[in-house]
Amino acid sequence: MTSTAHDYDDIPGTYVFDAEHHRKGYHLNMMCMSLNDPENRKRFAEDESTYLDAWELTPEQRVAVLERDWLGMLQLGGNIYYTFKLAIFDGLSMQAVGGAMSGVTEAEFQQMMINGGRNSDG
Repeated sequence: MTSTAHDYDDIPGTYVFDAEHHRKGYHLNMMCMSLNDPENRKRFAEDESTYLDAWELTPEQRVAVLERDWLGMLQLGGNIYYTFKLAIFDGLSMQAVGGAMSGVTEAEFQQMMINGGRNSDG
């Protein structure tokens, strides 16, 4: 599959979830969605690596999940609405994940949002 250039490709810190990104992250997103099922959460908690074997993740996606690389998951095709299922599994808030993706603490991220958000330059 070849990548098509878009006018939104150069927005700093933004990963637009378009059709190409959807295809790239389909299996990652479906794995995250599977955590809606209590039995799947139990199996995942018992052995994350073995649970991931059932999904057609790329090696990079697999590492991102195991290392909880939230920004990496988005860069690899993840959609925040799906990857947040994993954050919920870990007991994390959206602000904690946002902070991790921004390189700041949860409290710093909350204050940044109160102050109007991140600088548009990234």
